Amino acid sequence: MSVIPRNPIRRIWAEGRAVLNGWLSISSPFSAEIMASAGYDSVTIDIQHGAVDYTGMLPMLQAVRASGVATMARASWLDPGSIMKILDAGAWGIICPMINTRAEAERLVSYVRYPPNGTRSFGPTRANFALGGDYAAFADDEVVCFAMIETAQAMANLDEIVRTPGLDGVYVGPADLTLGLTGRRYRTGFDREEPEMVEAIQRVIAAAHGAGIRMGLHNGTASYAAKGVSWGADLVTVSNDVRLLAQAAENSVTEFRKDAGSPSIVTRTDTTSGY
Repeated sequence: MSVIPRNPIRRIWAEGRAVLNGWLSISSPFSAEIMASAGYDSVTIDIQHGAVDYTGMLPMLQAVRASGVATMARASWLDPGSIMKILDAGAWGIICPMINTRAEAERLVSYVRYPPNGTRSFGPTRANFALGGDYAAFADDEVVCFAMIETAQAMANLDEIVRTPGLDGVYVGPADLTLGLTGRRYRTGFDREEPEMVEAIQRVIAAAHGAGIRMGLHNGTASYAAKGVSWGADLVTVSNDVRLLAQAAENSVTEFRKDAGSPSIVTRTDTTSGY
């Protein structure tokens, strides 16, 4: 009899489905609660580029708990102290930026797993309450560990990175990957349509699946995320709280000015950077 995964992300994968992930960059338990209630399978708190630190993250994790949605966090960097503290706070997964080599991927895995599988220090302060009192017994099998592939160096080392023992998946940040592979030849942002970038994304999917691990993709629109799933992506992020708020506010102002016959004065803000 197979064991049903405790981590909602792993449960969805076990059912053969892709995970729909939301992204949180605003340090607010209320906005996190709203996003978690919208129907996402998981939400990720962005500590790298978001306006969030540990003290902001903790109440966001607490706010999301009631929804039953899985929470992950993108760490600020490959730093053992911050990664372990995120996990101790009760996150079901880690996404770590700028993993460029097999050695860096091995370090990442070691920070996520307890001995003898890694070097994670024991002290699941909130995880014991939020995820289960027997957390130590299942953490290594349930916590999800993603390494971000977003540089030319990472692509050159892709086949070695995806075969890192204990790594659950790789996650593509299209904006940084486009900069890394093409410089400033193209605009920054998500939803790449350039043939060489589509090929790069599909190569990451093939490499990950060839190694028996998962692939995550950051997206700007739901339609592109669906395309990513059709390519084989196992987790797709569709927009973030900042972008959704900005777009909704702009649409509301535009609609009012149109209906009221007022001059349309809209200043667009780039909310696509940093992924």
